[in-house]
Amino acid sequence: MDLQNEFEANELFRAHAHVWNQTYNFINSMCLRCAVQLGIPDLIHKHPQPFMSLSQLTASLPINPAKTNGVGRLMSILTHSGFFHQKKLHEEEEAAYALTYAGRLLVKDNPLSMTSSLLLSLDPIQMEPWHHLSTWFQNDDPTAYHTAHGMAIWKYASHNPKLNNLFNNAMLCDSRLVSSAMLHEVKWTFDGIESLVDVGGGTGTMAKAIAQSFPAMKCSELDLPHVVAGLKGTNNLNYVGGDMFKAIPNADAVLLKSVLHDWSDEECVRILKKCKEAISGNGKRGNKVIIIDMVVDQQNKDHELVETQLFLDMLMMVLSTGRERSEKEWVKLICSAGFTNYKISRLLGSRSIMEIYP
Repeated sequence: MDLQNEFEANELFRAHAHVWNQTYNFINSMCLRCAVQLGIPDLIHKHPQPFMSLSQLTASLPINPAKTNGVGRLMSILTHSGFFHQKKLHEEEEAAYALTYAGRLLVKDNPLSMTSSLLLSLDPIQMEPWHHLSTWFQNDDPTAYHTAHGMAIWKYASHNPKLNNLFNNAMLCDSRLVSSAMLHEVKWTFDGIESLVDVGGGTGTMAKAIAQSFPAMKCSELDLPHVVAGLKGTNNLNYVGGDMFKAIPNADAVLLKSVLHDWSDEECVRILKKCKEAISGNGKRGNKVIIIDMVVDQQNKDHELVETQLFLDMLMMVLSTGRERSEKEWVKLICSAGFTNYKISRLLGSRSIMEIYP
């Protein structure tokens, strides 16, 4: 490549830096995982003062004393990534750190903590399929997860207690976050509903929260028999072992949180048709299916939000036969399943609430 002028040289080196940035982008994730595993967000959260000095932090960490110099370097990149605030202490000119809003989501005892999701996604078991992505494009395996592990993620988790535990904890924490937001900010979604089935919600974190907020509503949690085995319900919550591809209990509303993005278009249509049968079974008007999933909008000016949605779409391609979908793609599924109307509320950050009607 000839450097014909200064402008071209500048562009070349900007491009070079961009390739470097993307090549080493994994370092952000690995440093974040390291900080969580060492308990850095927890130590800063429990510190009696808003800011914790580097020396105090280092002295509190379970690390080899010979490696204390590395802590400041670790904190520098995580501060740059937006997880910590940094300031200099006036007396010693020493760096001190406090949690940002994002950093607070990494405190393990925070009810809305995202640490379980982070530890699941960055576990070596879950990272391995990414090393087989190019191979997957050239073979007949349904997912790169099959290429790496020889089976689907659901089957692998059922045979691997560590992965199963990581997965269940991640789903539990995510459901806490979403249910908290929905029941505070968009509680109107459940107005007029007398009965609801949460489909594929695992141990029922969402269903429990809804049942507690609406004592008069009859709630059910439908999941595979081995998932709900032994779980005890309450006065207005019961657990049902079953298969959403075969039958869903009748109710005024069916809730699908982060379910459909795991499945192909054909499989989604089958699930939605079963949902339509369930909400039509009691003959009431106004019944609906509530979907909580991403609606990808690449024209959105929020670059990080769009990038996150595209990341999650690739994740679905690697781990499952599903995908994250645009509004046009959602409408195609909704109509193919026989629904006639829908409403989208983009009120959950990277995810949206879709209400669809028969």
